Amino acid sequence: MFGVDLEELATAEVLSAASEFGRIENRAAVRVLEAALVYADRHAVVLGEPRPGYEQVHVYGGDGCPGVAEFAPIEFGAVLRMSSGAAAALIGEALALRHRLPRIWAAVLAGDAVPWRARKIAHACLSLSQQAAAIVDRRVVGIVDTVTPGALDKIVKAAIWEADPEAAKAQAEAAARTRGVFVAPSDDHGTKRIWVRAAAGDVIRFDATIDDLARALKILGDPDDLNHRRAKAIGWIADPAAAHQLLEAARYLARTKPASTEPGPTQSADPQPTASQPTRTPQPQAQQAPVAPDAAGGAGGVDAFTRAALADSLAVRLAAIKQEAHRNGLGAGSGRRSRHTLYVHLTDRTLATGNGVLRVEELGPLLAGQLNELLGHDQIVVKPVIDLQDQVSVHSYEIPDRIRERIRLQHPVDMFPYSGAEATTRMDQDHIAPYERAGPPRQTTTDNLIPLGRLHHRAKTFGGWRSRRLPTGAIAWTSPHGHRFVVDHTGTHQVPTAPLTQHPE
Repeated sequence: MFGVDLEELATAEVLSAASEFGRIENRAAVRVLEAALVYADRHAVVLGEPRPGYEQVHVYGGDGCPGVAEFAPIEFGAVLRMSSGAAAALIGEALALRHRLPRIWAAVLAGDAVPWRARKIAHACLSLSQQAAAIVDRRVVGIVDTVTPGALDKIVKAAIWEADPEAAKAQAEAAARTRGVFVAPSDDHGTKRIWVRAAAGDVIRFDATIDDLARALKILGDPDDLNHRRAKAIGWIADPAAAHQLLEAARYLARTKPASTEPGPTQSADPQPTASQPTRTPQPQAQQAPVAPDAAGGAGGVDAFTRAALADSLAVRLAAIKQEAHRNGLGAGSGRRSRHTLYVHLTDRTLATGNGVLRVEELGPLLAGQLNELLGHDQIVVKPVIDLQDQVSVHSYEIPDRIRERIRLQHPVDMFPYSGAEATTRMDQDHIAPYERAGPPRQTTTDNLIPLGRLHHRAKTFGGWRSRRLPTGAIAWTSPHGHRFVVDHTGTHQVPTAPLTQHPE
């Protein structure tokens, strides 16, 4: 079947071939789960007394499942070309199916339940007791493959609630009491999403402040619609001193506080701000913003013609407002403004033309034009480019910040096989050749360090993984059981090993 040219088959035969390929894929997925169980059984204990940093035993599958050595999923994931976290989840779900959902597991083995659906059910039940999971097992086993994934999710959720109603009630009450501000990862367009769950009064006042700032931007000449200006207001709220100065500048320019209010973000209308009889209020010299006098005149605030004229100088005007705010210290207290270092990776062509794709650390890819949105109107200090070809070293085991910075820029991700974690200032720096207290000088060098997550660092130190740097700069890894990998700037490459002499059916 695999050697057949699909282009030569009739349509009905192509469909039959696709069905057969799906059956083979599902059977292979079952064998992977079986392999995970055998592997887990062989790593159910850890030799020696538990000590800080050394390997521990973890229960990945939930109540009623045996423990597994902490480092075991790392090697299992590497040979399957997946991350350590994904491998731990796979092993846990396999154990949960065998020990907590035996009916569904039997259906999987018989070919009556697709493995990935069974794994989703096992994952959804991880927080249940073994007795509650058994109830879900009985309720769901007959429909794993007979309903759509969306319907199956709803049925599993209902079964979970039925199996442990007290826990479901507690979770619902806890969710209702949840307070916080939550930021989602960056999307593909250089934006982020934020969710706020707080007291109603605080949210109402926060929303009103956003409206005030959006209105101020409009008065100062921002041509964008209300929703865009409300989004921009978030950046001003992050700088209270500048937000205060922005509002003062808008009030001064409009010669009055507008009496009307703008519609909420769900409305499409965006009327011109109006005012009753204007009252001219002198502005204190210390708070006077660098804005032009009110060009509208009369009692109508700033008209559309004036805003269009102001829009041409909007960026300069807003930057001046921020500068004036921090020169006067309005709302900023006596302390200095916090500073942040932003690392931007781009090619010389993008730098020269202003067009192209660049990468911002801990944010991801952006178009060059979106960098202005990220920087805003803050004061910017451009630092010299760090030449990563220079070798910097010290005699001590401790790693100074200047070397840490170079390592993170040279290797922007965790250099362990199939790890996708971005290298941050919090990530460990591992000596490729282990540091020897009585060894030669300058062992802590940019050529002998790579970023590793804490789990992978511990696995190398205590779990039998070995690494060395190749002449190309790549890192060669050998697992405890002899599997080999090469990690370079293009990712992880598994070095082929001898195939099995027999292939199980």
